Amino acid sequence: MGPARRRDALRLRGGGSPPLLRLFPGRLSAFPLFLLALLLGFASLLWLQLSCSGEGPAAGGQQRGAPRQPCPPPAPPQPPQEDPAWGPHRLALLVPFRERFEELLAFVPYMHRFLSNKRIRHRIFILNQVDHFRFNRASLINVGFLESGNDTDYIAMHDVDLLPLNEHLDYSFPEAGPFHVASPELHPLYHYKTYVGGILLLTKQHYELCNGMSNRFWGWGREDDEFYRRIKGAGLQVRRPSGITTGYETFQHLHDPAWRKRDQKRIAAQKQEQFKVDREGGLNNVRYRIESRTDLSVAGAPCTVLNVLLDCDTNETPWCTFG
Repeated sequence: MGPARRRDALRLRGGGSPPLLRLFPGRLSAFPLFLLALLLGFASLLWLQLSCSGEGPAAGGQQRGAPRQPCPPPAPPQPPQEDPAWGPHRLALLVPFRERFEELLAFVPYMHRFLSNKRIRHRIFILNQVDHFRFNRASLINVGFLESGNDTDYIAMHDVDLLPLNEHLDYSFPEAGPFHVASPELHPLYHYKTYVGGILLLTKQHYELCNGMSNRFWGWGREDDEFYRRIKGAGLQVRRPSGITTGYETFQHLHDPAWRKRDQKRIAAQKQEQFKVDREGGLNNVRYRIESRTDLSVAGAPCTVLNVLLDCDTNETPWCTFG
């Protein structure tokens, strides 16, 4: 059979080129194929945009007016890579933590991006208390200080449920003294003058001068108030942000007290203890063991998780347990 008859036979049997390729007469070259792929890609993107925004025809027989799937949000821009040109100082972000994973998943990538955009060299330490005692925020911060390494020279005592929204907030090296980022004028909940909780920056030298925080505060609250007295006793002056105009909307508070109850119970002698200044303990007598140390990434943001086993002398502080 000759070439002409073979082509005629293929046409009669339904053979030949696929329908899309028949749009291009003759032998196809690379350019028409590239043009075809480009047109198909553009049409797909246009269809996706119209269908998820609700402007195009309903897909899959969906009735008009029915809710549509929202368009996927654009990926946030990647933060700049840490550069020694940002300065000689590096921040250890110390985050006391226990069983608040949904907040952690939001906190780590947000703070990494926030600090990187401000050109703050930093390391994030998640201080995860895994023992059976009541939560002890102050002891965890002491542990984080001792475990943060020599490549950091100042710390941020940082709550996991508090995100800074104002880019003008200062996280730089607090050479002049403790710097209270979450000041009473800006914090969404706590507004008394001696409040130093939420987010507090100190050089490591100043934290040692205070002998860290008291280890006697088991359960929620009061450790910050005692630490304020330590700061004053060390001859240091607390400084706070100025020129921030966003007021109580300066931070986003992630905590939902309706379903996550705080451990505010005061047991026996703990009621009197909470108003005392601990002149003996702190960095010098925190008792703990690191069960594990893991470097990991949360949505591309690096952090170090320390699983911490605290120890308690029940003769000294029997309120470390509910027993």
